[in-house]
Amino acid sequence: MAETVGDHVLRRLREWGVEQVFAYPGDGINGIVAAFGKADDSPRFIQSRHEEMSAFEAVGYAKFSGRPGVCMATSGPGAIHLLNGLYDAKLDHVPVVAIVGQTERSAMGGAYQQEVDLQALFKDVASDYLVEVNVPQQLPNAIDRAFRTALTRRAPTAVIIPSDLQTETWEPPAHEFKQVPSSTPGLLAPTVVPDDTDVAAAAEILNAGEKVAILVGQGARGAAAEVTEVADVLGAGVAKALLGKDVLPDTEAWVTGAIGLLGTRPSYELMRDCDTLLIVGSNFPYSQFLPEYGKARAVQIDLDGALIGMRYPTEVNIVADAAAALRALLPRLTRKTDRGWRETVEKNVAGWWETMEQQAMVAADPVNPMRVVWELSQRLPEDAIVTADSGSAANWYARQLRIRGSVRGSLSGTLATMGPAVPYAIGAKFAHPDRPAIAITGDGAMQMNGMAELLTIARYRERWADQRLVVCVLHNNDLNQVTWELRAMGGAPKFEESQSLPDVSYADFARGLGLEAITVRDPDELGPAWERVLTADRPAVLDVYCDPEVPPIPPHATVDQAKSALEAVLKGDPSAAHLVVEGAKTKLQEFIPGRR
Repeated sequence: MAETVGDHVLRRLREWGVEQVFAYPGDGINGIVAAFGKADDSPRFIQSRHEEMSAFEAVGYAKFSGRPGVCMATSGPGAIHLLNGLYDAKLDHVPVVAIVGQTERSAMGGAYQQEVDLQALFKDVASDYLVEVNVPQQLPNAIDRAFRTALTRRAPTAVIIPSDLQTETWEPPAHEFKQVPSSTPGLLAPTVVPDDTDVAAAAEILNAGEKVAILVGQGARGAAAEVTEVADVLGAGVAKALLGKDVLPDTEAWVTGAIGLLGTRPSYELMRDCDTLLIVGSNFPYSQFLPEYGKARAVQIDLDGALIGMRYPTEVNIVADAAAALRALLPRLTRKTDRGWRETVEKNVAGWWETMEQQAMVAADPVNPMRVVWELSQRLPEDAIVTADSGSAANWYARQLRIRGSVRGSLSGTLATMGPAVPYAIGAKFAHPDRPAIAITGDGAMQMNGMAELLTIARYRERWADQRLVVCVLHNNDLNQVTWELRAMGGAPKFEESQSLPDVSYADFARGLGLEAITVRDPDELGPAWERVLTADRPAVLDVYCDPEVPPIPPHATVDQAKSALEAVLKGDPSAAHLVVEGAKTKLQEFIPGRR
């Protein structure tokens, strides 16, 4: 039987090393779906419950594997549903390739069923590379460019293939005018080396500093050893942007943790008091959490010259691979003999973790959500992969989760969309089927799409050598982050009609799918519950009833934010008395060390 265009699409994906495609079927991709059947499901067709989840799963796979994630959807509504996940990839700089069906070529422009102008639709999200394939000869070059662009520019790309083309006989490009060939799939990632003059200038600034701070982001992930050595030589403290939370372990005394609105007090103090700043692999956008302009001299290292020098007035910018740049920098650095700054940083970090434990142990009704993540940290497997959703869950992930060993973690950093924690974890399991995955999500995101994706977990769990995938639901029946934003930013009381969620047992739902399931209403049950799900022989749901009035107070909360929250109380917030008590108990832990 002659090879079809659909057959060739899958062959090219296999040549690129693609092992699975996260997808949902539809008649706009019937020719490719049929090819999966003929190819004995190679690559594997991983059916999500919704195309948005397919895109999120591809993003999670890419984040935790370093390889491109591939998602696929039909024309019209299927293509539209991919957008949120693809924007998540775009904003977090993740390589994802989307293959999308389109109505038949003969119907294009005829207002046909499910006809959407896909080139206009994907023009922004796949701006680095977007192509519609209209003849078989286009295909190898189109797919190869989509992969090479996604990898090189760390961005989503899209290939649109009309449905009737998918069943046509495959014909390679000819050796003639206006035919474009392609080479064997594969990409050797170059190491971009730094300019020696820039390195010398950077070393001069760093050597002159007395209080050096380092900020690392996800671009420093391959340079952890070099960051550690530079920090040691300079006596520096290191703060982590949220997407770089897993770059360095929190067990290091000089690692101050997350920075920003979800950050820690030691990171805030590190930036407030430093006189020199080194930024490595981060495009952290909130400049108000960096040193005041003019107070610190700054150097930045980043692989992407388009994004360098944007957030702080840096004196030297080095466009290079982070590890290569730091290795070139190290011989030029002078070891600081005065370790007073480093000792101050370490003292602040030690005090902060003590405060975090105290805050986690504050009594709440029924369970303090901070304690949920704190108890996980005490039992976290050193090879675990942790995903978090947006909302208040991101606060506790950022502040309470202590990264150690080879633990990986991520969330929707820049788009901050609801709903990726569970599909990210699914993508992580396909990237590393022998490692445990843990998704921390609120009940809003769980109701939005997480419950449906439990079906996907149940369906594919047998494919994972280690079946442990734990979904921990912070069950408070409130869209909590927005509730607190209304209070702290607008001085508005909680509006029940928009903020309250219908109650449902997530544990009962999971149990009905054959998953391990535990309901927790008592904080003393948390430790044993975590131990049980982390040693289970199957995926599990940990359904924890949490107090919605435990406030996600930043360690650097402003007077205006406190005033707004008070105004919300005075305007008749339905939980006024309880939230005042919980807020006071929580904040008090920062000022009474060693007390609970």
